[in-house]
Amino acid sequence: MLMKFTKMHGAGNDFVVLDGVREHIKLTPEQLRLLADRHFGVGCDQILLVEKALAKEADFRYRIFNADGGEVEQCGNGARCFMRFVHDQKLTPKREIVVETHGGLISPRLEPDGRVTVNMGAPIFEPSRLPFEGGSGAISEPLELAGETLIISAVSMGNPHAVQVVEDIDSAPVKESGPLIEHHPRFPKRVNAGFMQVMNRHSLRLRVFERGAGETLSCGTGACAAVVAGIRRGLLDSPVNVATRGGLLTIAWDGESQPVLMTGPAITVFTGEINL
Repeated sequence: MLMKFTKMHGAGNDFVVLDGVREHIKLTPEQLRLLADRHFGVGCDQILLVEKALAKEADFRYRIFNADGGEVEQCGNGARCFMRFVHDQKLTPKREIVVETHGGLISPRLEPDGRVTVNMGAPIFEPSRLPFEGGSGAISEPLELAGETLIISAVSMGNPHAVQVVEDIDSAPVKESGPLIEHHPRFPKRVNAGFMQVMNRHSLRLRVFERGAGETLSCGTGACAAVVAGIRRGLLDSPVNVATRGGLLTIAWDGESQPVLMTGPAITVFTGEINL
């Protein structure tokens, strides 16, 4: 099966984007893993599938598959690339669209400077909706891990995040603790592990160990979750510049039931075909 694809990235978080509007695309987990493989396939953190909308209020349907072949609810950096893709491919003339995901509706907007702003919706703190077993919905909660107690903030941005504050992002045990947090039994659907270093009231540095992908150069929903956690803890004020290893994201949030707005780059790297 010969299939066309577009390779894109949002602040270093890279994607293979597939046009399921013009073509019928149905891939097995094995084929998804091949696409994502950096030695035998194209190579990416996630695969994004553009499809026709099922909901009347949406322009498109957006599906996200991690490098391990599993489907997930949401991806913020991917949402920006999604907007850039459908506009550049002339699938829509609109510069702002409504997109349905497994995590709910989102609204990306292509800015005049080429960056994309995404209305990610309001954050979710209810433990049952993350899900986070034994959680209370508090601003910060203890999580027992390998004989120590971490203080995390559990937040969903359409997908679950466990965010902790660290003194130095460079020496944080992301590769060691990340997999343990991801698979912690209190998160039955696994979780993205965020490590943030607060620089000042409007700036932080961030690393994220993502479900099914490992540490990525950037995580859009992780940046949103970190800013929300920091504002709720009284450490940050909106807007916040989030420095990831792949680039800079700007996150704005006015509190509680208000939507989170994320602005950042969306870059097309190359297009091609692969035989699956």
